[in-house]
Parts: sequence; structure tokens; C-alpha cells
Amino acid sequence: MRSGVFTTPRPAPGRRAPALAGAGVVVFALPVFLVGNFPLGGWALAAVLWAAGEALGVWLARIPSGADHLAKSGIVALAMAFRGIGVMVILLAVTVGNKPLGVAAVIVYAFAYTLSLGISLLEYFTAEGGRDGRPG
Repeated sequence: MRSGVFTTPRPAPGRRAPALAGAGVVVFALPVFLVGNFPLGGWALAAVLWAAGEALGVWLARIPSGADHLAKSGIVALAMAFRGIGVMVILLAVTVGNKPLGVAAVIVYAFAYTLSLGISLLEYFTAEGGRDGRPG
């Protein structure tokens, strides 16, 4: 492993490819649920949570952040953390109340989130970065 992999500044990865990949997982899970006779409510819950989480992420990305906007940066950071926590609380509550429905939703959401995270990491670590974090 190269020594500068974790120390080289890079630009933040884009949001479009990870979001589309996660949405693709949710869309392609629908035929699997229909053919496999899995609880369709679990798929619907995962789809709604995925869409709501992405919509919140898009809204938060529009809020100015950085050294010039420290208060707003803190709010964005907390909101991003609570976005994930909120999804987990909802999925846990549904799973406790209706195990097949909750497990189905967790599986779809987990696959979508994992693919989205993987693509974000791939974009980040394959980007060329200079000292200021800009490409090239």
C-alpha cells in the first residue's frame, strides 16, 4: 500500500453515482420481492427510507459549510449523523413489531447503502489530488 493513500488531500466524491447505484439496488430488488414472494411492505419501507435519506442529503449539501460557516457546518454534520441514526431506529422499531417486514427492509436498505458507500470510497481513493485537494 502506498504511504500517501490516506494523507493525500482529495476532492469530496460526487453524490450522483453513489445515489444512483443505491437507487438501482432498490429498483432491482422489486422484481426479486415480487418473484420471491417476500413482504412487499419491506421493499416499500426501504425505498421510502432510501429516497428520504437521499433527499435530506441533497438538501444538506446545499447548505454552505466550511471554515467560513462553522455553525452551519456543525448543523450539517449533526443532521447527517442523525439521518443514519433515524433510519436505524425506524428499521429497528419495524423489525421488533413485524420481523419478516423489518428484515426485508433492512436487507434492501443495507445493500443499497453498502453499494453507495463502496462507490463513494472508490471515487474518493481513485481521484487524483494535489496539496489543496483539487484534482491534478
